Amino acid sequence: MDINLFRQAITVAGLVCFVAIALWAWGKPAARRFEEASMQPINDDDLPSPTDRG
Repeated sequence: MDINLFRQAITVAGLVCFVAIALWAWGKPAARRFEEASMQPINDDDLPSPTDRG
């Protein structure tokens, strides 16, 4: 096996992995989870509410 053939195979495998990850990240099921995760800091309930003045 020639070293250049090996390099080409690694490059093609890397491109295929990149495209697969990109499709996964911008797919509809993942988009819903990412949207929910992006709202976590806003919906964080660590601070006491004004009515909890116990």
